[in-house]
Amino acid sequence: MSDPTPESLAEAIASFLADHPDALVLEDGLPLFDLRTARYSLTLAHGRCLLQFWSDERNLVRTVTAIQPRSGLLRLTTRRMGSSKPGSLDLALQRDRRTASTRESQRRQYQRLLERVLQQHFPHATPDGFRSAADLEHSFGPACTRGQLLFAGSPAHAVIAVGSHESRAAIDGILTVGLLWLHHCRHHAVGRAARHRHYGALRVIVPHGMAQTTARRMRWLHPDLAAWHLHALDESTGQLLPVDLDANVELTLPHAFDPALLLERVQPGIDRILSLLPAHARAAVELRPQSPTELHLQLHGLPFASICLAASQHSFQHQLEITFGAGAHATPLTPENEAFGRTLLHALAAARHPAGNLRHPLFRLRTEGWIESRLRAALPDLFPSLDPRFLYSQLPALAAANRDILDLLTVDHSGRLVILEIKAAEDLDFPLQGLDYWIRVQAMLAAPGTSGNLFQANGYFPGIALSTQPPRLLLIAPSLRIHPANETLLRSLHPQVDWELIALGEDWRTSLRTVFRKRSSDRS
Repeated sequence: MSDPTPESLAEAIASFLADHPDALVLEDGLPLFDLRTARYSLTLAHGRCLLQFWSDERNLVRTVTAIQPRSGLLRLTTRRMGSSKPGSLDLALQRDRRTASTRESQRRQYQRLLERVLQQHFPHATPDGFRSAADLEHSFGPACTRGQLLFAGSPAHAVIAVGSHESRAAIDGILTVGLLWLHHCRHHAVGRAARHRHYGALRVIVPHGMAQTTARRMRWLHPDLAAWHLHALDESTGQLLPVDLDANVELTLPHAFDPALLLERVQPGIDRILSLLPAHARAAVELRPQSPTELHLQLHGLPFASICLAASQHSFQHQLEITFGAGAHATPLTPENEAFGRTLLHALAAARHPAGNLRHPLFRLRTEGWIESRLRAALPDLFPSLDPRFLYSQLPALAAANRDILDLLTVDHSGRLVILEIKAAEDLDFPLQGLDYWIRVQAMLAAPGTSGNLFQANGYFPGIALSTQPPRLLLIAPSLRIHPANETLLRSLHPQVDWELIALGEDWRTSLRTVFRKRSSDRS
């Protein structure tokens, strides 16, 4: 078998990363980069396939000489610059890398600890029915331990807990599972003596120091639905402490900028990138300013090139830095690789259009961005109550150490803020992720120490008298991608959270229409 060419290596790596944009990069079994936050560049130069990864913590450059697909990963044979000794990198899928026996052992130990702690802290109640076995029919995975506290008479509390050995996603998603567990306890007899019980409370138990997300969400649950209790468990000492739900949400917001000024300054770069695309695809390209100095070019919601204004080393003038590539892939455009860039962008245009091949990775990549692109274009028709003059896309919302991005933020004709949160795949946590954005926008709307609100203090919605009403939350997804439990979760939210669940037709790429809408004001 002949040796792979640099072109074939680059194509295989690009295809794997397009299929798995959240992959991990490992060297000698140690994770170096998480591609949900890191970036990479794939370049052909001097007959070699060069792969570079970088993040805020580190930078890595390797020449790739061979690839070997394996279960759950792509193994790359590599060579460091200036070294002839081969090495390897693994591009691995995000998953729990513990063995099955280790996971089961840790979960059994945690369950025993949890039952002892609950017996100590609630001496007048009986812990009952605790287990972590998966029950996929009712959306219960094995990462969370569920059970109940039974009190004398009929009172009972539903209990959901998660240990520190589980993933951060499982810990942050504990409230979603807890709400479904409370609903399940109320509608099914669970454990011994559970029939005819009144489940008046949900107790959520998270690892010590990891309660922030759950506390923020729990503060905005319906107060009449149950009593809500959050506890933090120190697994080393067995100490169980209550968590305050009224903590402040710390937020900052970058200042608004003039996108027209940026477009004018980077127009030569726009022209150069468009010249690499086939003529028929250029009309579908969107210009999406990201900051006062950076512009992304998108094709049906997929960023495929960027133009940055960078300071010149030889003058006070700015120079244009142009990169091309989809997803986290960012390759600087140079005269030497312009032909390669043209080939990639023609392949992108051939794959990413409404009638494209559903199996092609470039067609499937960033589906939520594609829906968002369609919504931006059809906003006046689908949502006539919204003001199309103001539509902020991918707006950064900074909360403490977490960096989150609002899909779309706009305002209706009465001046009330409206959040549009989009999902392309079935997601059990969709309602509470939408709640996260609602909480932050509400906090920015009522931020103390600003002239009215944080948005207009930073230049957003100029000339609009923003309403002081809490924002509306529109949750939008294709109809067959809405999880059956999403509405149950939405009904658990505080009455001040004005939500609407909007289902799009499955043919949304060619015909954007709503199949049904459900609102918080509707009767249950």
